Formats: sequence, C-alpha cells, structure tokens
Amino acid sequence: MLAAERRDHLLGLLAREGKIVAKDVAADVGISEDSVRRDLRDLAAEGLCQRVYGGALPVSPAVVDYTARQAVTPDGKRKVAAAAAALVRPGSALILDGGTTALAVAHALPADLACTVITHSPTIAVALLEHPQVEVFLIGGRVFKHSAVACGAAAAEAAQNVSADLCLLGVTGVHPEAGLTTGDAEEAAMKRALAARAADTYILASSEKIGTASRFRVLPWEEISGLITDADPHHAVVEQLTERGVEVLAAD
Repeated sequence: MLAAERRDHLLGLLAREGKIVAKDVAADVGISEDSVRRDLRDLAAEGLCQRVYGGALPVSPAVVDYTARQAVTPDGKRKVAAAAAALVRPGSALILDGGTTALAVAHALPADLACTVITHSPTIAVALLEHPQVEVFLIGGRVFKHSAVACGAAAAEAAQNVSADLCLLGVTGVHPEAGLTTGDAEEAAMKRALAARAADTYILASSEKIGTASRFRVLPWEEISGLITDADPHHAVVEQLTERGVEVLAAD
C-alpha cells in the first residue's frame, strides 16, 4: 500500500471508528507497526489526529486561537450555555471558566440574577458588568492568551482561597478513553484547581468536542458531576458515557 493510500485509510478509519489502534491497522494492512506510527506522526504534525499510546484519536477543532473559536458552532455553544445557566441558583457562588462557551454562559445568565461569580477570565469579568446584581471575583495571574484566562502559580494559589457551589468548566476534548482534555498543561492544571473548589463541576462541551482529544487530561470522569452538551443523545460517545454512569444533560 502506497503512503497516500495508507494516509487515506487511516483518516477514514479515524472518521468511522473514532480511534486508531496501530497494531490492528498493521495486521489488517500487512505493514509494520513502525510504519503506522510514522504515518500517525505525519498526520499529527498536520493537525489531523491526536497521537495517544498505541495509536491515535480524532483531534479537537477547539485548539485554534480564541478569535477563531468564536466562529466554531456558535449555535451549539449558545444551547450549552443556556442549559448551564439554568443550573445557577440565586444567591449561589459560581466558578466560571474562560473560553468561548463560558462567555456564552455569562451572556445567558438572567439579567436580574443575584449571585457571586468567581473567574480567572478578564473577558468573563467584563461581560458580567452587564449584570448589576452579580458580584464578580477575578482571579489574577499570567494571562494565557489562547483562552484569555489567568494561569500559572499565582492564579493556582489564589484559587485555593475560594469556594463555590458550582463550577462550569470548558474542555477541548471529550472522549471515553482519553477523558476530558485540553491543549495546554498549565491551563489543565488551573482547571483542576478551580474544579477542586466547587461542590459540583459540570463540563461544557458543544458537539464538535465530543469524541475528540487534546494532549493534556483535565479531570477523570469520576470527579465531575455531569456533562452538558448539544450532541445527539444517540451519538456513540454520548451513549458510552451514559452507560458508564456519567450524567449527560442535553442542551437543546
């Protein structure tokens, strides 16, 4: 099989199966595992897959820059945001992550809602200026421009001094095997620090993130209260998560 044919075969397998197992492909096609791994390295370098131990997974489209992400499935993000905003109770304290879906949550909160919002995103803080009864606590630190959030040691330390009823957390990838992932190690650590300070943590994941993976794991499934997504309830990944006991809140 020529290199171009192997490439097409791998991309087709990734689209159909949602993953590639290198040893299985090698056996099916009749080539060495080393050849499959080289092909996967090339595809990963082009941003067409996320390499994992033993193979590859679909890459998340949410790893592009902040401005570009605003144009990715805006309707889906609004649906997820509306469902997430409905979880916020008057008088409660909310930890709201950064990113484009979290920004949609800020806009979806009722104009007369009285609550406290703790965030490490200056973009979220500015958006909440439109909510006169929302008290905003802004966590500072080094700004990670990809998501317009504060990360690093100073931000993580500040997070240890807050607590909340609810945390709404964004990720770039949601996959049964890879888990909840994002593309930057420090951002992943900051998300863990925030989630640890809330009684309940729900993941915000519009449909394009379902079944994809990024490089760094954020949280294991057992440490979240649920997943909010606009993906079809019959999506294979959604069904797998439901079967393993993950609460999936449909955003429609």
